[in-house]
Amino acid sequence: MPTRVQYFVWYAIAGDAQRTRAAIDAMMAEIARRTGVTGRLLIRRERPGTWMEIYDNVADAEGFEREIAAVALRHDLSQLLVGGMRHVEAFVAVD
Repeated sequence: MPTRVQYFVWYAIAGDAQRTRAAIDAMMAEIARRTGVTGRLLIRRERPGTWMEIYDNVADAEGFEREIAAVALRHDLSQLLVGGMRHVEAFVAVD
């Protein structure tokens, strides 16, 4: 059985939280439609300008990585994020 991958995508928002939330929600909805993987959005408790998307149990890691990169580019989030960057990290369970 293939290893399932957990994705953590974090970034700092650059400005208006409502506008950024709407853009991130739209992007995450498209990711769910295109990949079948529904993400969750978290906001750092002690620093509410730091956000994290979590995508659990991804079976096709390579395909998922291509899709989230392409969808993020289509939604042009760069002006909403500090440095225009989303940091994508992938983890697998220790057997």
